[in-house]
Amino acid sequence: MADIETIVIGGGVIGLAIGRALAMRGAEVVVLERHERIGSETSSRNSEVIHAGLYYPPGSRRARLCVEGRHALYAFCAENGVPHRRCGKLLVATGDDEIAKLDAIAEVAQRNGVTDLRRLGPREARALEPDIACVAALLSPSTGIIDSHGLMAALDGHITSRGGQVVLKSEVVGLARTPVGDHAVSLRSGGEDATVVCRRLVVAAGHGGTALGRMIGAAKAGYVPPDTYPAKGHYFLLRGRSPFRHLVYPMPSGAWLGIHLTLDMAGAARFGPDLEWTREVDYAFGEAEGRRRVFEREIRRYWPGLPDASLVPGYTGVRPKIYREGEPAADFAIHGPAEHGVANLVALYGIESPGLTSCLAIAEEVADRLSAG
Repeated sequence: MADIETIVIGGGVIGLAIGRALAMRGAEVVVLERHERIGSETSSRNSEVIHAGLYYPPGSRRARLCVEGRHALYAFCAENGVPHRRCGKLLVATGDDEIAKLDAIAEVAQRNGVTDLRRLGPREARALEPDIACVAALLSPSTGIIDSHGLMAALDGHITSRGGQVVLKSEVVGLARTPVGDHAVSLRSGGEDATVVCRRLVVAAGHGGTALGRMIGAAKAGYVPPDTYPAKGHYFLLRGRSPFRHLVYPMPSGAWLGIHLTLDMAGAARFGPDLEWTREVDYAFGEAEGRRRVFEREIRRYWPGLPDASLVPGYTGVRPKIYREGEPAADFAIHGPAEHGVANLVALYGIESPGLTSCLAIAEEVADRLSAG
């Protein structure tokens, strides 16, 4: 007999959103988080951008969930007092050789259901941001920013107000199935080991997803969970007041969106991330001076007036990618019984950007899959 109806492993923004969606449907939910705070990994170490859905391949899960999630997220923030701002974004071509790529992104965005993009010439772009340098730009009015910590606190509040729990400092160390098909979750909490049995299980563990996926005992022959490859990004902060009111993005390079300028809720500017493939999840900033020079060079392509010595090392984030360096970007992986053959279990892998934007839409998809059995 199960001790709990549903366990969600992972207390980042995705796990919390899934826990909320299930609790809102009347489920008994416990979210397990191995750290002493919710969302202390990928969820709190990013650009805090609400993406419009410009870049992702039409028909992909990323594209669909980003657009659906963006609408849901703006509504949720308004209803729950989560700090956010629909500040808009300028995607800039800094040379004539980038105009074709700008036009291609506009076409992809249209196919993804982003209908509010505006094409701007250099004079129109400078009318919005006098310090910008470009030969053409796209204005994305529906791009915005969000307080990710405020979002996670609101999701946590929804879970607990519906009778659910978010249990911290509880690391899952083993998964097994009982003779009747329930899920036995072995965990270590407060220096003690315990096993809790649940009827339904969700693995939303970010960097820990692959290791847990290998424990689920797939019933389908040949099922192997995707490997996870950490990719580190550094952020620099701008010393002093930012002259920008919009976010500014250069042309992307593959799945990497370049060294972009984003704003926090107080209007302070930050730049990043860069992209450094690593073997371990390591948040140390490391050597800063050489990296600062690279950032300055990239930023001055669209902001020539960046003051000297104005970039201050900020923080790092590590994304749980499920493709290697040089490979095409993989879609979000949401695996249910159709993939692994295990009833009442959904496992998520490679939920990186635009995961924050997509979190509420991802949660509804997971809840639907669990409801379907």
